[in-house]
Amino acid sequence: MKRRELIAGALATPFVLSAGRLMAAPVPLGEISTYLNGIKTAQAPFTQINDDGSISTGKLYIKRPGRVRFEYDPPNEALVIAGAGAVSVFDGRGGQGETYPLSRTPLSIILDEKVDLGRARMVTNHESDGTSTTVTAQDPDHPEYGDIRLVFTGAPVELRQWVIRNDAGETTTVVLGGLQTGVRLSDQMFLADMVRPQGDRNR
Repeated sequence: MKRRELIAGALATPFVLSAGRLMAAPVPLGEISTYLNGIKTAQAPFTQINDDGSISTGKLYIKRPGRVRFEYDPPNEALVIAGAGAVSVFDGRGGQGETYPLSRTPLSIILDEKVDLGRARMVTNHESDGTSTTVTAQDPDHPEYGDIRLVFTGAPVELRQWVIRNDAGETTTVVLGGLQTGVRLSDQMFLADMVRPQGDRNR
């Protein structure tokens, strides 16, 4: 075989040599961006691991752009809603706690109207462990807000978990139990002023 053919074959292969073994190359950023932009609505059960090691479960709802809802299982009756550019946190009795701009959380990166992971200074790490692709991204204009580490499987691409590191250096891991896309979700699910006290909440 000619040298030119060997080089062409090496460039075409979807594997890279690492630590003496073959590993699958990471899913390209353009393909991941296309996948995320294709998600209009989605829902999934989730497990959340907090910075202090505590664990919660619940159900997640996404309606892009800019909307997400976390409903937690008992005994944690909290509710987190992102919509209209803000994140609102409610306790189990429907009382509103902290509210802050969605743009200040790295989760806003994947809720953006147009996800572009190829944007300059957005992705700080992009790698594969052989079975999954991990992408670490930040707001290139405000890296001080923290970052989000997204984990995808390939063939087909599917988001499986993320880890958010906030501006205080605290991490929150959300593991998805299987993302179901193309579901019907009411806009009212993402309106903070529609939240009712526990026992009188229309979900």
